[in-house]
Amino acid sequence: AAPSTATFLSFRSRGNALPQTRPSAVRFGSRYSLVSFSGLKEVTSVNCETESSFIGKESSTALRGSFALKARKANRGSRYGLQLVASYKVAILGAAGGIGQPLALLIKMSPLVSALNLYDIANVKGVGADLSHCNTPSQVLDFTGASELGDCLKGANVVVIPAGVPRKPGMTRDDLFNINANIVMTLVEAVADNCPDAFIHIISNPVNSTVPIAAEVLKQKDVYNPKKLFGVTTLDVVRANTFVAQKKNLKLIDVDVPVIGGHAGITILPLLSKTKPTVSFTDEEVEQLTVRIQNAGTEVVEAKAGAGSATLSMAYAAARFVESSLRALDGDGDVYECSYVQSDLTNLPFFASRIKLGRNGVEALIPSDLIGLSEYEEETLEALKPELKASIEKGIAFVQKQPVTA
Repeated sequence: AAPSTATFLSFRSRGNALPQTRPSAVRFGSRYSLVSFSGLKEVTSVNCETESSFIGKESSTALRGSFALKARKANRGSRYGLQLVASYKVAILGAAGGIGQPLALLIKMSPLVSALNLYDIANVKGVGADLSHCNTPSQVLDFTGASELGDCLKGANVVVIPAGVPRKPGMTRDDLFNINANIVMTLVEAVADNCPDAFIHIISNPVNSTVPIAAEVLKQKDVYNPKKLFGVTTLDVVRANTFVAQKKNLKLIDVDVPVIGGHAGITILPLLSKTKPTVSFTDEEVEQLTVRIQNAGTEVVEAKAGAGSATLSMAYAAARFVESSLRALDGDGDVYECSYVQSDLTNLPFFASRIKLGRNGVEALIPSDLIGLSEYEEETLEALKPELKASIEKGIAFVQKQPVTA
């Protein structure tokens, strides 16, 4: 079964309201989260009750050590022990959409967030009103239309862009290009003007092209920082982990499958030979799992029969990546994710691989995943490069033909 976002950190308190949450201490999406959303209290004791997690086992272990250390420090200066103060602002552009709404809910649940700004061209006011009734610390504000976009972005630490049209039956990611390319270009211009230092998370498809589009816009605005621009490919990892765990009857918390390449069809390459824990696959299993992970988006589109695409799993995966970014911003030194970023690991300018995240964004690329690949993975990697290269060039050409306003 897929990992549960059910929560599992027990708060025992004397009834004093928690003023706000300290970002590093209690982490949504890690092994530590709130046991219930009926009320946030100051902590006197912590009880870890499950192994479900947004993140992997090793990171969870590191978090536990970090949590214990900060709890001890807090106990020296607080009557009740741990005092938590949230301090990060997250802006979601496209918050009224199929991905945006569940993503906004998941981020609203995070104690690392003090301000959640929601933007869309329509229908976002109701989403904001609805979410604002959830008794978690972050303040929700809604912004509608181009005239309010700048205000939404001012001061944002993380900007998430799921805006765009969804896939429909028979539609490829390439079919989305012209519509979504213009949307991403416009939104990233606004990010460049209002919060150029923010982490930018691109979800709008086709990610293989929209990330290069964003990079070109930021370059023309003279604010491009390749360490802070991310294509969110976390859903490929989430799917790979889930499918492998199901196939091999493993506990999901233990499974970690790096996924490299891009974020569309054959450009998605799960490195099953690098699966943790070590597990053996037949050649047939490798091919079946690889193809299923590559086509999982189509699987959902067809199952919804024209009613939408992979919105819920995408929101879950995006929330995981937002959580990881916030942990990194807060100084956690053990944050690793796969993401589509500017890269020199191959001869392609952008490439998805495992990265280490830090306060300044991409702290390091992890080249070891590309060493010692199986023969099948080596061949598949070489086969995906021409298609990924063409998608990158298509995105760059799109901006160069329609230069942004400096």
